[in-house]
Amino acid sequence: MDVLTLSEYEITALQLSLKVALTAVLISLPAGIACAWALARGRFWGKSLLDGLVHLPLVLPPVVVGYLLLVLMGRQGLIGAYLYDWFGLTFGFSWQGAVLAVAVVAFPLMVRSIRLALENVDPKLEQAARTLGAKPVQVFLTITLPLMLPGILTGTVLAFARALGEFGATITFVSNIPGETQTIPLAMFSFIETPGAETEAARLCAIAVAIALLSLVLSEWLARVARRRLEG
Repeated sequence: MDVLTLSEYEITALQLSLKVALTAVLISLPAGIACAWALARGRFWGKSLLDGLVHLPLVLPPVVVGYLLLVLMGRQGLIGAYLYDWFGLTFGFSWQGAVLAVAVVAFPLMVRSIRLALENVDPKLEQAARTLGAKPVQVFLTITLPLMLPGILTGTVLAFARALGEFGATITFVSNIPGETQTIPLAMFSFIETPGAETEAARLCAIAVAIALLSLVLSEWLARVARRRLEG
């Protein structure tokens, strides 16, 4: 029975992981929709550069992403120093920094899903609404956004699952502080390094796999439900 019982240490890591991932996804969603819109519908100079920057975390090693965040957003970073001096904000070695790290790594998955959904929206429907006198904001809220909903749901859940599993960027940027920045992957790393803690590591591994599978199944189910409602 003890094998199935989570310790307070593990529960704290699980709660922090859920808190960090949920916060990262909720904060990223408006920017993800705006970015997907710009990449799918926008025509402007530097679009290819924006596309590359958005997807860069997908191809960079997570440790590199964490190091760049440290250089930019750390207390002595290029941007972080001003944030700390002017507003007292600091991201390094805090759970807020963990949110930033996992948001950056998960952002490309969110944008890709939303962008694909937006590209499948028939522009003729939007044009028809405009000819009937609808304003651009009304067209977006009443036509475009509902048609994008399956992609938004899929992107959100995938980003959440990716945020839960992030390790390299998090440990590089905010370290491995129990109760503050130690998410499930970081807690597993600590257990793996500790002799005799194989059971705890395996237990957290099982939890991580279960959450990831549940997220993928939920993503598919929500997308199907949204499509059925839109179709009928």
